[in-house]
Amino acid sequence: MQTQLIIFDCDGVLVDSETLGNRILVEFVGEFGLVLELKEAILLFKGCKMGDCVAVIEQRLGKKLPPDFVTQFRARTAEAFERELLPVKGIEAALDKINLPICVASSGPLEKIKLALRVTNLLPRFEGRIFSSYEIGSWKPAPDLFLHAAKSMGFQAASCTVVEDSILGVRAGVAAGMRVLGYTHQSEATLLEEYGAHVFHSMYQLPSLLSHY
Repeated sequence: MQTQLIIFDCDGVLVDSETLGNRILVEFVGEFGLVLELKEAILLFKGCKMGDCVAVIEQRLGKKLPPDFVTQFRARTAEAFERELLPVKGIEAALDKINLPICVASSGPLEKIKLALRVTNLLPRFEGRIFSSYEIGSWKPAPDLFLHAAKSMGFQAASCTVVEDSILGVRAGVAAGMRVLGYTHQSEATLLEEYGAHVFHSMYQLPSLLSHY
């Protein structure tokens, strides 16, 4: 079935937030005595829901984090987004050439997704078509969020193509019965391909890739 709807992940696909968000996390957990390399944090936490991130950090620390850790982290991240967040290189040019319906399906809270899209000037392109795991209580790699997005937009799963950058996201798209395009650096391409994604390395490639799906 030809692609009729494109479902975008947000972090690392539309906005260049993986390094920025994980840098804030590494700095914050360092205050509690946990030393994490940025590259390791990105590998550990890319695409993960916050609760799972906290569990990993607490396991490594050997103690519980303060009850307001997530609230504080979200506030620090929001400040960093306002100051530094940029769109993924080439995404605006790609979106300008895509003539199909588009939406966002992200594991993050709705307010975080909207903030990220607002500061990168992408929000007008997706307003009213933003879906969050927090709305349905289900996170990737479960397929529920992508299925929810497709149904809400009025399309069958088989007619959707997902654009993802994480293993969890790729697994969710495949489990939903959708085609999956994996946006990643060449060094990480094999990982996403193993889970069923067709990998690409530049958003400038996306419109022509979609025309073959």
